[in-house]
Amino acid sequence: MELFRSIAAFLVVLGVLVFVHEMGHYLAARWRGIHVEAFSIGFGRALVQWTDRLGTVWKISWLPLGGYVKLHGQEQPADATPEERAAWISGRTFHEKSVLSRAIVVAAGPIANFLLAIVLFTVLFGVVGRPESVPVFSDVVAGGPAAVAQLQKGDRVLSIAGTTVRRFEDIRRLVAEAPDRVVDIALERDGVQMVVPVRVGVKQQGGGRIGFLGVAGAQGDFQKMGPIDAVGAGVAQTWDVMAQTLQSFGQMLSGARGSEELGGPLRIAEMSGQVAQLGAASLVSFIALLSINLGLINLFPIPILDGGHLVFYAIEALLGRPLPARAQRVGFRAGAALLGTLFIFATWNDLTHLGLFRWVAHLMG
Repeated sequence: MELFRSIAAFLVVLGVLVFVHEMGHYLAARWRGIHVEAFSIGFGRALVQWTDRLGTVWKISWLPLGGYVKLHGQEQPADATPEERAAWISGRTFHEKSVLSRAIVVAAGPIANFLLAIVLFTVLFGVVGRPESVPVFSDVVAGGPAAVAQLQKGDRVLSIAGTTVRRFEDIRRLVAEAPDRVVDIALERDGVQMVVPVRVGVKQQGGGRIGFLGVAGAQGDFQKMGPIDAVGAGVAQTWDVMAQTLQSFGQMLSGARGSEELGGPLRIAEMSGQVAQLGAASLVSFIALLSINLGLINLFPIPILDGGHLVFYAIEALLGRPLPARAQRVGFRAGAALLGTLFIFATWNDLTHLGLFRWVAHLMG
C-alpha cells in the first residue's frame, strides 16, 4: 500500500507540474499566433489521444516523466525535409516569428510554474492559514552553544547580528550561515531587552559546515488571511523559496553544501507518498515547492532547457542573426550530455538514500 500510495502521489504531482509548465508554452504560442501541433503529458506511445478543432493533438503517453508541446515549424528551414516545409502554414510557424515572440513562448513554461506556486500558496494561506512560528525558545539543549551563553527557555529573539528576526525559521537560517562565529543576539526576557554574544556551534550536514545553537522553537499557529493579504503572502513565499533554492544550488557548486541532497524522480516519488500521508494541504504545499524548483531548473542556461534557448535568443538579438546551426547543435548535444550526467548522479543519490547499496552489500556478506 505504501508503494502504491507513493506511485499514485508521484503521478499526481508530476502530472500537475508538467501540465502547467507545458500549458504555459501552449497558451503563449497561441497568443503569438503559432500553431501547436501536439500537447503531450508523458513520452512514448500515446495511451489516450484526441484532436481539437484547432488541429492540436492532445496525448497522455505511457512514460510519465515529463511532457512536451510540439510547435508548428519549430525546426529551422535548413533542418526540415521538403515535405515538412511544404506543410508549413505561412505566418503560423515558430521559426519565422520574432526573437521576442519566441522568447515569450519559451519563458512562459517556467513562468507558469511560478504562477502555479503563487496560486497554491495563496489558496493555502486563505483556506488553511499561514504557519506562523514565533521566534521563541521552547527548549534549550544542555551543553549546547545557547546553554553556554545562558540563553533560556522563553527568550524571544529580536535580531541576530543586526538582522531582524520575525519567525523561528529566521533564527535557523541566520545561525546556519554563521558556523563557529560569535554573533550578537538581541532578545527579550521577562519584558527586558538585552544583547547576548553567542559563539555559534558547528556541525556537518551534506558534506558542508553549518551553524547551530541547540534550541527548539515554540509551536506555531496557522493564521488565516484575507484574499488580498493571501495573494501578497503567496508572492512573498514564492520569492523566498526561489531565493533559498538558488542559494542552495550556489552552495552546492561552491562545495559549501554536499551534493548528496540532489535528488531525482525516485526521491520525489518517495517524498510524494510521505507528504500525501500528511493530508491535502501538505501535498499542495509540496507541489508548490516542486513547481518553483522545476521553473528555476528550466531557466538554467543549459542548451536544451528553456534557459539555454533564451540564451541563444539573447545572442541572436545582439548579433542581429541566429547562431550558426552547427554551433546550436553542438550546444544542444553538450546540454543533453550534461543533463544525462545529472540525471544519473541524482538517481545514484536516490538509490543510496533508499538504501539499495547497503542492502546489496548485506546480501554479499
